[in-house]
Amino acid sequence: MRLSDHDASFLYSETASGPMHGASLLVLDGELSFETVYEHIDSRLHLVPRFRQRLVYVPFNLAHPKWVDDPKFDLDNHVIAHNLADGASLDDAVEAAMMLIEPMMDRDKPLWRLYVINGVAGHTVLLQLGHHAMVDGASGIDISLLLFDLAPDAPAPPPPESPWAPEPLPSSAELISEAAAERVQTVMSQSPLRQGAWSEERRDLLWRAAESMTRFVAEPVITAPWNAAAVGPKRRLMWRKYSFADFRSIRRVFSGTVNDIVIALVAEAAARYLAARDENVSGGHLRLMCPVSVRREDEHGALGNRVSGIFPIVSASPKDIVDRLAKVRYEMEHIKHNREAQALEMMAETVPSVPPMIMAPTLMVGSNLDPTRLAARFPAPVPPTFGLRRPPLLGFNFTCTNVPGVQVPQYIAGVEVKDMMAILMLGGTLGFGVAVLSYNQNLYFNFVCDPHVMPDLEIMVDSVDDAFDELMLEVANRTSTTSASSA
Repeated sequence: MRLSDHDASFLYSETASGPMHGASLLVLDGELSFETVYEHIDSRLHLVPRFRQRLVYVPFNLAHPKWVDDPKFDLDNHVIAHNLADGASLDDAVEAAMMLIEPMMDRDKPLWRLYVINGVAGHTVLLQLGHHAMVDGASGIDISLLLFDLAPDAPAPPPPESPWAPEPLPSSAELISEAAAERVQTVMSQSPLRQGAWSEERRDLLWRAAESMTRFVAEPVITAPWNAAAVGPKRRLMWRKYSFADFRSIRRVFSGTVNDIVIALVAEAAARYLAARDENVSGGHLRLMCPVSVRREDEHGALGNRVSGIFPIVSASPKDIVDRLAKVRYEMEHIKHNREAQALEMMAETVPSVPPMIMAPTLMVGSNLDPTRLAARFPAPVPPTFGLRRPPLLGFNFTCTNVPGVQVPQYIAGVEVKDMMAILMLGGTLGFGVAVLSYNQNLYFNFVCDPHVMPDLEIMVDSVDDAFDELMLEVANRTSTTSASSA
């Protein structure tokens, strides 16, 4: 199976400082031996065929790489033990995980890995890594439903009907011939007559997408400290756990969606962080990138990326949290009315892609000739502002993704997954991001940063806590007032 343009973009944009693998941390409510986890995964490999497939590259990159069976597949390369010293804490496990995700994944092997971290009394911590060329947030949840159970005593899945027998790797001649044939089919399918037959809806969506992209130039945003220098390879993670019931209470009082509340909290925290840093932001704005799944019902279980995005703009100055939520709701309604996610998806499908051959030099990344290694070893410092405002940013400031997960407990080998955290990728000048994951009636806010551009992540995390507490207090006040008036 050939990588799509979207999937391949995560290979082409990867650097030693910005590996393009996402990750998740699972805290088990009990201890499991490495052997037990290994056997559990081994018994379910046939449920996720992509786990035994690797990428092969077409000579001269005449076409995007494609997935093929890995004849040298060895589970020992993918399920790995990592033992901490006795008496280690959960924070120690998280710190170890952040070190384990630093290196790029070996592109000559299947692009996933599972570390079994033991040493925390009463818990086992699992660190899952998957390259974004293989999986997005929604398909990651689909995989979890295959690897984990929904009951502690769930029966094992049926074994495969026959032992796995990999197909031989294609030759260079076969890869070139196949790429040439696909290119001819693509040219034939993109005739001018077909382009002229676009529907009115398609033309309207493309116009809306052009308007959305124009806003990046017409409405530049501030450059935050975490955007002021290229990221290095180090990562730091902090997380908070909130009850989903509390978010439903907020939604009942203020309307909108749970995602509106998430964006309001994160946007307000970012503004308060900038104020705490004495950043010059008066009248300025921040732009968020919020991925939106466009996966259809019939695509559940399919891997790869089926994601569009929206780009809400929010004030960079602190506000009353209720006012912040109202303005976010208005912005999100405007985006929804303009069908921004659908428009950008349509544009991505319509605009001619960059020929893969032009991207061939990027495939040196991860090799012995990787030109990005030096920058990873010596990341540039954040330049001081001396009280002045940085030049405006034409892109977006950070990603805030909200992935709906499983709302009941999951189990591995009979042991419950107590907590589940997501670790967002960083790269370029995006030195901070937030991944929000729902699991078992809780919302997990996961904050990741490059500590060399953002050494004070605690300010951001504490600001989300403060804004959440303020919203809950306002909910309690308004609920009591309503109850009193109706008595």
